[in-house]
Amino acid sequence: MKEKWHKKKLSAFTLQELLVVLVIIGILVLIALPNLMPLISKAKSVEAQTQLGHLYTLEKNYFYMYSKYSKNLDEIGFEQEKLVTEDGTANFQIEIVEADGGGFKAKATSVVDFDGDGVFNVWEIDQNKKLIEVVKD
Repeated sequence: MKEKWHKKKLSAFTLQELLVVLVIIGILVLIALPNLMPLISKAKSVEAQTQLGHLYTLEKNYFYMYSKYSKNLDEIGFEQEKLVTEDGTANFQIEIVEADGGGFKAKATSVVDFDGDGVFNVWEIDQNKKLIEVVKD
């Protein structure tokens, strides 16, 4: 009975067949990746839009309490998440560019070049909740 098991040939893939499949998958990934980069960049920009929307709400609350806008993130209660450059998860640095009694402008600047072209994504929001992409990545 033991002899029959040794003589029976098991079907399996050869090393060459596996390597050919891996090469084909690699080529397909290289073809698809450039087409997916704008989509990845657009998806990551949602983080900036969400953070600036939250900052807008905090600034409006501060304005209703003190009749002015604040230049200080801590003062309005905004906490910047740890950036990916500092082993965190946030891709955008949030800052208040200007603020006074009449309005404010805040900016989210990416700390990562999403598509590798040397351009960093920048978003801005103001007291009217006008959210615009200033620099596209």
